[in-house]
Amino acid sequence: MPQADWLIMLGLGVLFLSLGIGAYFWGRIEESAYYDSMPTRRADVREYLERWPFRPEPGALKIGGWILMAIGLILLLTGGAIWLWG
Repeated sequence: MPQADWLIMLGLGVLFLSLGIGAYFWGRIEESAYYDSMPTRRADVREYLERWPFRPEPGALKIGGWILMAIGLILLLTGGAIWLWG
């Protein structure tokens, strides 16, 4: 492998890790904002108490963030291994 491969892997790892952290916290903020605004709406008392119907959007952002963080960590570890033993 060329010498610059480890640098590309580390850069992509940092990019994916930062995108994953951003997506995870964006999902947490969106979920808390949604459920915190429910008590102020009179028609949504049942939805607030039973949390039905289920809203998957914030959960999808959080799961996507975990996946991006895992990919970023794998890329960081691979880039570090290439740099050390390459």
